[in-house]
Amino acid sequence: MKISKDLWCIIISAVAFGLSFILQDISSVLLIIAYIIVSYEIFIKVIKNFGKGIIFDENFLMMIATIGAFIIGEWHEAVAVMLFYQIGEYMNDLGVEKSKKAIKDLVDVRCEVAIKLENNQEKVVNPSSLSVKDIIIVKPGDRIPVDGVVLEGNSNVDTSSITGEAVPRKVEKMSEVYSGYINLDGILKVEVTKEFKDSLVSRILKVIEESEIDKSNTEKFITKFAKIYTPLVVISALLLFIIPTLLLGGNINTWFYRSLIFLVASCPCALVLSIPLGYFCGIGASSRHGILVKSSNGLEKLSKMNLFAFDKTGTLTKGSFAIKSITPNKIRKNELLEITAHCEYYSNHPIAMSIKNAYKGKLDPKNISDFKERNGGIKVKYKKDQIILGNYQFLSNNHIEVPKIIEDGTVIYVAKNYNYIGNIIIGDVIKDEAVEVINNLKEMNINNLAILSGDNIETVSIVAKKLGINQYYSDLKPLDKKNCIDKLKTNHKVCFIGDGINDAVVLLGADLGISMGHVGSDAAIEASDIVIMNDNLWNILKALKISNYTNKIVLENIVFALLVKLIVLSLGVVGISTIIMAVFADIGVTVITVLNSLRIMCKKV
Repeated sequence: MKISKDLWCIIISAVAFGLSFILQDISSVLLIIAYIIVSYEIFIKVIKNFGKGIIFDENFLMMIATIGAFIIGEWHEAVAVMLFYQIGEYMNDLGVEKSKKAIKDLVDVRCEVAIKLENNQEKVVNPSSLSVKDIIIVKPGDRIPVDGVVLEGNSNVDTSSITGEAVPRKVEKMSEVYSGYINLDGILKVEVTKEFKDSLVSRILKVIEESEIDKSNTEKFITKFAKIYTPLVVISALLLFIIPTLLLGGNINTWFYRSLIFLVASCPCALVLSIPLGYFCGIGASSRHGILVKSSNGLEKLSKMNLFAFDKTGTLTKGSFAIKSITPNKIRKNELLEITAHCEYYSNHPIAMSIKNAYKGKLDPKNISDFKERNGGIKVKYKKDQIILGNYQFLSNNHIEVPKIIEDGTVIYVAKNYNYIGNIIIGDVIKDEAVEVINNLKEMNINNLAILSGDNIETVSIVAKKLGINQYYSDLKPLDKKNCIDKLKTNHKVCFIGDGINDAVVLLGADLGISMGHVGSDAAIEASDIVIMNDNLWNILKALKISNYTNKIVLENIVFALLVKLIVLSLGVVGISTIIMAVFADIGVTVITVLNSLRIMCKKV
């Protein structure tokens, strides 16, 4: 194992410090050597900070405290303070690096090489050199280097590094694939759709790297607090020395020593280091589950939301048309589907496509004639029969009596020779996990739930009733949704969950925006605070639990650090605390809070 320069300094200083107790004749020399080795970087930092106008920080406090200890003859304690301080800093750096590495390991899945197809020859290139429209070959076991679309081949791909999903996803011709996916079996020929710098993994890494810019309110407070707190500590330490000695006639050495204890114990290292680390660990824990948190501010705010508003299509529902029910009238179900599928043969409408996809038999256009598509329906001859199908109004206009059905979806009424023979309901299906997720949110005391949708009132009300959501709004355009969110924000902290493409304005307007949806959507990453990469509603609950746990750990660190410091400071004023206890109040507490923050990375949700 390679030993770093900092660790070498600590080891040499610790050896010299230990020998000073044995070799009494050269004890002073050994202590000075130990002190210089372990503290020279602190002095350099203080001098550089002076040049920047930064005077009162933890480095300055440690320097003043240890010089003071030398002045009053407490040489061993002076070296011990600086040595333990550097040990604590080293352990903290190890913890921070471990956390950063864990996060990078979770998302840093960039590919080092790509196989480019040039003149039917395979050429190994750097992915950063690829351009849009280039053709690449992805072999089994290789990681896909850039975003693209499959031109040839079938395979299963492992998307877990991006979405957190363990189940492989099948891809075929015209399937979109993204950087970071691993090709598991077949050979794929892929056309590049985005350059390396714009590919999904590169954008995710950029978000992670920039996540420290938008600090949480707690971090902002602690940063401001430290700037005011440190000078107050120095002034208080001076007063603790001046008042008892000059005004009350106290012993100079005694009160000088107590003021040094006050300085060391008051260092805000634990708060300044452990709080940002806590949120950083929360972001890392989230990414493990396919949850991209853009900033510590977003992670902190999530736990404070008391109203969750959902877009309907693509968020609570699957966002794709499918047959929900087939209800025949004096005819077999399969026969009704066969007739309807043939009659929709020439239509490219999404509803028509869903009916044709559901019919497993062979469509024979020879049986279709006189095809006429009108607004609201179709007239066509199938074999020798006149078939009319469409919405309620269309069949009524053709003098066909049909039952009016109120259902979540589009009702296709079918008539044969002007006699009603049944209906097929096409709709967007509610996601399998939606009901349970909504119930779990209620169990977590989040009872303010709403649906904001552009669909009609009948459709939205049925979905809301099935999910147990009492508050819902329909027929909303994107700006209408934004206005609705603004009204909800007057009495609540609103988290909006949408698909990240059509709802970009709403995501930006809410107190917190969560994107459910397409992993390749630029709008999702740009507009929202949190992106659920695998489109699974369960991850909203996971993100919420991680947010709650992270804020709990951060609060524990704040309370613990302040409580220990308060006790040691109080005991120091009355002469009970020693400078070693003060070191524990600073460095010991820092190490404990840092380790406590690292627990977030191990949290199971």
